[in-house]
Amino acid sequence: MGSTQDRPTLEDVAAYAGVSRSTASRALNEEMYVSPKAREAVLAAARDLGYSPNQAARSLVTKRTGAVALVLSEPESKVLDDPYFLIVMRAAFRELANRGSQMLVMFVDAPDDIPRTMKFLDGGHVDGALVFAPHSGDPLPVALKLLRVPVVFGGRPGRSGSDLYTVDYDNVAGARLAVEHLIGLGRGNIVTISGPEDHPAALDRLTGWRETLAAQGLPTAGRAASGDFTQTGGEAAMARLLDEHPDLDAVFVASDPMAIGALRALRMAGRRIPEDVAVVGFDDNPSLAPVSDPPLTSVHQEPAEQVHQMVEILHELLSGQSPANRHEVLPVSLTVRESTQR
Repeated sequence: MGSTQDRPTLEDVAAYAGVSRSTASRALNEEMYVSPKAREAVLAAARDLGYSPNQAARSLVTKRTGAVALVLSEPESKVLDDPYFLIVMRAAFRELANRGSQMLVMFVDAPDDIPRTMKFLDGGHVDGALVFAPHSGDPLPVALKLLRVPVVFGGRPGRSGSDLYTVDYDNVAGARLAVEHLIGLGRGNIVTISGPEDHPAALDRLTGWRETLAAQGLPTAGRAASGDFTQTGGEAAMARLLDEHPDLDAVFVASDPMAIGALRALRMAGRRIPEDVAVVGFDDNPSLAPVSDPPLTSVHQEPAEQVHQMVEILHELLSGQSPANRHEVLPVSLTVRESTQR
């Protein structure tokens, strides 16, 4: 094996590419003010020469660690049981790996964890953070505003998020699609199982359900039951709604796991799906919606696209750019399956 002195240097790469040392450095560090032609020449030179930067020295110059934190403001047990968060973690790992970054996962189970989290994030261990802190009143988003590293949020973290960078779905529009589909099938007594009352996305989905029914002159009062985004919560909420509204003929459920629980409660009550009760979920999770019994009609969202947009914004912030939009809102669609029509 050759000695370290045999390894190509940054100066070698610059000379090979026909650019200055500073231009080569900016190109390799993905910084601004490098023309596409020069960047391509530098990257080609690095490949041809087998150049690999000394990461420790590079960190001293660029102030980068090569690591990004994925911060989940939920109990670890809930995250690992939620198919949405599993998709988020896989997508974040892939997106960051494609940009040469390592992913560190941090769970914030309770407010007492926030000082520890802040100390770590601001201690030079990571370049930035992707944060999922969806509950209104969660003190974490406010605390993270004090960090010196950039932060991008998945979802809208309540009223404290107006000056933060966020990537969310159009939850109101998703609920509207679901309810309009049910109305189009001739259903007139449409109830809903909403998510936690402190969850902005759940509140948006509840708003979309209520506004769409009201626009058609259909009743909403007393026709909503709150769940907790789990199958157990959905089953219990569906049982309550059946007791209170035995003539219900459709239900919009604010998450797929709760919808699976609702399907179970309806079957136990002897209701046929969709003949007696049509069911629409939200998520279109590939491990739940297509394989439920019957397959679940669901509002489709793309967690991988959400994470991609979050990483794009984080990369822009790390490069000294100002993203064009602080609040990205992603579109949703409706995937129709047998739970609403045969």
